[in-house]
Amino acid sequence: MDIALPLLIVRLVVGLGFAAHGAQKLFGWFGGYGLAGTGGFFESIGFRPGKLFAGASGAAEVLGGLLVVLGLGGPIGPMLMISVMVVAMLAVHLPNGFFVANNGIEHPLLFAALAFMFAFVGYGAYSLDYAFGWSVVWTPALDWVFVGLGILGGLLNLAARRKPAGQPAA
Repeated sequence: MDIALPLLIVRLVVGLGFAAHGAQKLFGWFGGYGLAGTGGFFESIGFRPGKLFAGASGAAEVLGGLLVVLGLGGPIGPMLMISVMVVAMLAVHLPNGFFVANNGIEHPLLFAALAFMFAFVGYGAYSLDYAFGWSVVWTPALDWVFVGLGILGGLLNLAARRKPAGQPAA
């Protein structure tokens, strides 16, 4: 069976969903809070300045999602997705367990797993990488480099986090 069409369908669903999530942060679209509201939330969990972190997160989500939708840039879009989801899982969702019903890691973990899959499987024949002949550029070694950079980027963002306001010193 040719997997090009299933890959395209999953790319569209995942990439558009991820880009829309970023648009909620950046522009307040689709019921989101925009930079001001999202920035306030980011401040409350220790990311200061909140608007800067919210803007970077939203931009990574929009760009990463659109790269996946277009099937462009090999593991670059997945790298951006993984970076943002590492932060979301560890800073927000992990204390709540697994299931999304309890605000657990289920949702960001699924996005990260799909991004990981696209980094290594590629985007298929219905992609810009394929149309431009760039699919051959993305070797497994480069895929690992970009996935590693995504994880490292998320961890560095977490390292820049400060103790949320109002929490007592340990």
